[in-house]
Amino acid sequence: MSLLEGTERLVHLAGVNRGTDEEVRSGNVEFAQQLAESLLKAGNPPQEVVFANSVQTGNGSVYGEAKAEASAILKSAAEIVGANYTDVELPNLFGEHGKPFYNSVVATFCHLLEKEQTPEVKDDKELVLVHAQNAAEVLVGAASPESLSALSSRQTVSGLLVQLKSIAETYRSGDIPDVCSSFDLDLFNTYRSFRVGSDLPFKLERRADARGSFFEVCRSHGGQGQTSFSTTAPGITRGQHFHRRKVERFVVLSGEALISMRQLFTGEVLRFRVTGDSPVAIDMPTLWTHDMTNVGDSELYTMFWTNDIFDPSNPDTIAEEV
Repeated sequence: MSLLEGTERLVHLAGVNRGTDEEVRSGNVEFAQQLAESLLKAGNPPQEVVFANSVQTGNGSVYGEAKAEASAILKSAAEIVGANYTDVELPNLFGEHGKPFYNSVVATFCHLLEKEQTPEVKDDKELVLVHAQNAAEVLVGAASPESLSALSSRQTVSGLLVQLKSIAETYRSGDIPDVCSSFDLDLFNTYRSFRVGSDLPFKLERRADARGSFFEVCRSHGGQGQTSFSTTAPGITRGQHFHRRKVERFVVLSGEALISMRQLFTGEVLRFRVTGDSPVAIDMPTLWTHDMTNVGDSELYTMFWTNDIFDPSNPDTIAEEV
């Protein structure tokens, strides 16, 4: 209860969507009751109470009825303590590192396609899809609940599979698919999150003759982009940040570097030692903090490609140590 004292905003995310009918019903209701009791006991309660509800609320299913009852409990408690109450009915959420066969059909399709397996469409219905980061912005108040519809995309299950197949096929060779729309970019970043570990680097074909060497850095199939170049002195580290939406490709042209990366809220660090003699492309996954250290004796030359034009007012670069 002390954690609620003097806070501006309380977001209720807890719920139960798997289990027996009784477990689903009682779990959702009990979570709401526990929070309501804490609100009523708080001497200085939150100014805003936000419930992460579902579009299934009140649809007659056990889950839908339980969510509706939970909302009513929280709304009543918020009104008693004088807090504003916001009920956000969320549709189908998807995003990076979703759990296949559980969180979303998007996660299931991405997982199977990355494993080069063949997904099947069993119920070809229309889905209203919202990227998890968009939903989070609404819940924390960075975007209004009224904007949720504009942040959503309507897709049939079969249409979604066709698009993800195209993404997988294009990206398998290292090409960047068309990411002109925000939904296309979110879908691509979600797919990319399933390609981590030893499979992350794309080997680049290096052509060399008496004149020198040549290799392609990036082939983009649509959307804007920006190419940058950096030099790094021996022993110096660049980076220590993560991106939410940006597609960023690293290619060491000359020298030797150690690229380190860590998924947010985890402790395991992945490391890749790369050189200009055997060039590879590493596309940094979104929501992974990363850095690059010159571990060679000479100056490090690195090329970067991003899918957006850098905007100082919205850099999508958040500081976080690896």
